[in-house]
Amino acid sequence: MKLYIADTHFYAEKLNTELDNRGFSSAEEMNEYMIEKWNNKVRGGDIIIVLGDFIHTDEPKKINYILHKLKGKICLIQGNHDYIWMNKPGVDMDRFEWIKPYAEIDDHKSTLILSHYPTFCYNHQYQLKSDGSPQTYMLYGHVHNSHDEKLVNTFQEMTRQTTITVKKTGKERSIPCNMINCFCMFSDYTPLPLKEWIRLDSKRRESLKQQEE
Repeated sequence: MKLYIADTHFYAEKLNTELDNRGFSSAEEMNEYMIEKWNNKVRGGDIIIVLGDFIHTDEPKKINYILHKLKGKICLIQGNHDYIWMNKPGVDMDRFEWIKPYAEIDDHKSTLILSHYPTFCYNHQYQLKSDGSPQTYMLYGHVHNSHDEKLVNTFQEMTRQTTITVKKTGKERSIPCNMINCFCMFSDYTPLPLKEWIRLDSKRRESLKQQEE
């Protein structure tokens, strides 16, 4: 099974009081909670794709502690903070199945566009399945639950409300826009498979609409 999560920022002490306000008493407490949530979900053969900003320290001993504690096969879409530790001498880089700045993969008959950064006009965006359901999802991180995420949400709503004329049929349809922020706090720091992220994202967006009304 493939699971996804973004912006764990292991060891990022300041995120407990700034930006995310995660509320843990220390980076160590935060790390252990995230490790527990990860390992409670992941089975040995699972593939976990981290959508950037995985670890926030340059100390190999600390990095390896996290890498060896976590279950599963870890893949990484490189985030803007991952340069801090990547390829640092002494880091067990063999723990990763692969590391890429961007990827396109298949997951249970869906196409996934994977990027740390939200990509508004993503590849295969207009493709639908034969029943009219989404074929492609764009999974991202980077913006956490910040004002930038609110702007991304606004863009998505504007896109879905925009209609185009399909050349082959001459009929109008709305533009598909299926972007999911896999921010770790949205899932209580748990890597989730695509179906669970779709459900969680839908509930979160519905809740946001109700708050605005």
